[in-house]
Amino acid sequence: MADHPLAPVVDEDGAPFWEYAARGELRVPACLSCGLLRFPPRPCCPHCQSFDGEWRRMSGRGRIWSYVVPHPPLLPAYAEQAPYNAVIVELAEDPLIRLVGNLVAAPDAPLNSMDPSRIRIGAPVRAAFAEIAPGVTGPRWLLERP
Repeated sequence: MADHPLAPVVDEDGAPFWEYAARGELRVPACLSCGLLRFPPRPCCPHCQSFDGEWRRMSGRGRIWSYVVPHPPLLPAYAEQAPYNAVIVELAEDPLIRLVGNLVAAPDAPLNSMDPSRIRIGAPVRAAFAEIAPGVTGPRWLLERP
């Protein structure tokens, strides 16, 4: 996966996230001992230190917690797509679980498809899945009320 400049680097703990995303599912790890969600994925629960966990399906709904519109200098693989955004989304199931991604006009739209002036902190969003690098499907974010 990581041979392409825009591909995520997948480790053993995070691999299931990408496997579920390829099926169009947003899942995050949950502790089987205390029941709390944890992200980023890691083997041990940061709340109760249990190693018992499962990947729980999320609704795919959330709110924009923060965002940035990067400006030059940019990495070459991203420069041709500027201006684009990077958003941090807090999940509806647990606002302390936050995922980084891009707000786009449609699942398969380019990174620069959303006018940055339309992005608002707190805006409701939903996950959509698209190829984010060759052979890699991942979540992107769409405004609930375009």
